[in-house]
Amino acid sequence: MSLDADIGSAPMQVGAILMLSEEGGEGPAPLLDALARRLGAVPRLRQRLVSVPFGCGRPIWAEDSGFDPAQHVGVIACPAGGEEAVLNIAAEMLATPLSHDRPLWSAKLITGVSQDLSALVVVFHHVLTDGIGGLAVLEALAAAEEGWHGRREPEIPYSALQLAIDAARSRFNALARLPAALRTAAAGASELRETGKPRAARTSLNRPTGPQRTLAVLRCDVEAVRTAAHVQGATINDLILTAVATALHRVLLARGEYVEEFVISVLFSARRHTTVTYLGNRSGIIPVTVPAVGPTNRRLAKVAATMMSVKQRPPGASTAIIGPVSRIAAHLGAYRFVIDHQHLVHTFVTNLRGPERALEIAGRPVTGIIPLGAISGNVTVAFAVLSYAGTLTITTIADPETCPDLTRLRDELSSALEALMETGPA
Repeated sequence: MSLDADIGSAPMQVGAILMLSEEGGEGPAPLLDALARRLGAVPRLRQRLVSVPFGCGRPIWAEDSGFDPAQHVGVIACPAGGEEAVLNIAAEMLATPLSHDRPLWSAKLITGVSQDLSALVVVFHHVLTDGIGGLAVLEALAAAEEGWHGRREPEIPYSALQLAIDAARSRFNALARLPAALRTAAAGASELRETGKPRAARTSLNRPTGPQRTLAVLRCDVEAVRTAAHVQGATINDLILTAVATALHRVLLARGEYVEEFVISVLFSARRHTTVTYLGNRSGIIPVTVPAVGPTNRRLAKVAATMMSVKQRPPGASTAIIGPVSRIAAHLGAYRFVIDHQHLVHTFVTNLRGPERALEIAGRPVTGIIPLGAISGNVTVAFAVLSYAGTLTITTIADPETCPDLTRLRDELSSALEALMETGPA
């Protein structure tokens, strides 16, 4: 499904920006050397995606015998200094397709962000890993051991017969799981119906996007947000969804549009933790209708009740329907048209809980992490949320042509969060 989705105007790539302290640093060379060894220690980052003959199943991961960290890790001087320049570089990396002839990731160390800061931008193709897998890679970067020492594994040849037998076995096992799959699909149909409408309200948020991306970042104290949410019987995620709907409502008002509720696709992972030996993509979506008008505390309470109901069903059950429909559309050559004209959701929100304690990479303290998400089809703006060492960071990614008011959206989101944190119980 991740590969099927990668036919839009920009690639399906995600990642993170790690802000690194330069205090006591010895220049970029030792850090680059340590990064090469530690990134090379992650098996999937040394593998490339290989297509298989017709009838032999999905593409497979194979060891890249020519793997060279230097082809993936680079260093550049910050052109203008400051976070804004780093965000521009990261946005360009997200929008630049990774070569499928090599492992699907890249990293850049940006020096001179400020007198005492540098930044490491890491970008993955979404098929390589989801957010939970990305956190596992981050843990590998911060590990004390050096890991990889340049040993290259030979590529293992796979015969078409072997692959065909494996694909047939997989399909047979899928038949055995058919009753459970049908129950999940039924739950998915219910999940889609509970968005409130068969189609989301038509707005300027749903327009085909171009190849460029732009980023805006908002930070707040994670404990303050958690306390404000719990006082009102909600979670951090509930509060963020309510704030996103409020901000979108205000921005659309400025565009001359009035929308009372938004259908937000909440990205989830089917696992809470993983290791670098098992990355992959186990994510899906949960469409949730979020009210944008009315008393703030009542809207938050409604979102909390909706999310509580959603958690009683198989996680992301709607993916059991959306996934097969997407693959059929892709095989028919209609997927690009479908995603460019969908009116099921207005935006995406993904929320990850990162490390609670500050990390170090090769002796450099990681002072902050900025999550990098993706948008596709006609979704013009999306939100990636990550908590790290006491700070909640929200990154808004947008197409600059269809969402030129990104700065205003970021400011409205900040205002909405502040109001929610000051609101008492319903």
